[in-house]
Amino acid sequence: MKSYSLKSLGNKNDYMTILKETDDGYVIKIVRDLDGYEDVKTDFLSRELFESCIRTGYLTEITETLLPETVKIAVNA
Repeated sequence: MKSYSLKSLGNKNDYMTILKETDDGYVIKIVRDLDGYEDVKTDFLSRELFESCIRTGYLTEITETLLPETVKIAVNA
């Protein structure tokens, strides 16, 4: 599963993970940090919209070791 950071205002750690690829697009999980509260949603993203987000820089691929949940575990250990 690939993960992407979402371009946002301020110092937020919002990201999305591709859960499943279909012929028409992707089933994704979006995690947004809302002042310490995580808002998690599952949604569908068309291939055209995904490619547009990559081209414009709204989505940037990240490695799984840099996901916020991994960092939190490492800090709390």
